[in-house]
Amino acid sequence: MEDQRHQDGTSVRPGSEQAAAPDSVLVDGAAPEMTVVACAACGAALTGRLKRLPAVPEAPYHAWWEAEEMGPSPATVPSGCYAIETEPYGPPLVVAEAPGPVMPRRGTLHDIDGQPLVSQGPRGNIVVNPDDSRGLTTRHASAACCGATPDGGMNQVCACGTLVATLCSDCCLPYELHLSPDHVRALPPTRPRPDCVSPHTAT
Repeated sequence: MEDQRHQDGTSVRPGSEQAAAPDSVLVDGAAPEMTVVACAACGAALTGRLKRLPAVPEAPYHAWWEAEEMGPSPATVPSGCYAIETEPYGPPLVVAEAPGPVMPRRGTLHDIDGQPLVSQGPRGNIVVNPDDSRGLTTRHASAACCGATPDGGMNQVCACGTLVATLCSDCCLPYELHLSPDHVRALPPTRPRPDCVSPHTAT
């Protein structure tokens, strides 16, 4: 069912998907160590201050089938951090030459003929903890039992009506928010933030 955490009753404004040119530091993958991510169309902050991780962490193990209540898995990215996804993510999904993950941390997916699929979506998404997002509403989410999937593409709308991100939140999938580098830009933080530590990283 549709994810409810970021519902705020906004509506999509026709034509607003044409966002302003994104900040090159996000597009090139050379994002600053500290940043606030904002909508490129209206400038609204979509996150608080975030510290960059060197890579997207592995998704934590989560036995979702044993959970007493259905809900999202533990977040892949710890709160207060972000990372750049270097691999393709999201649609289009095309037939793969060999079976394997359809996209990072997503597992396998097949078409109606049983052929394995692989993502040829964009690279360079800014991956954050969904709980760190601000003012986003779920729209056009792919069908799932209790959350959103990335299979149908961007499903998160800024308050101005611009599609800016893809939420992955179904119970059996990694809990991640992928901000599109073509629809967001970096803002300088107002003050330093202490180092963030992943709750599922052994010390």
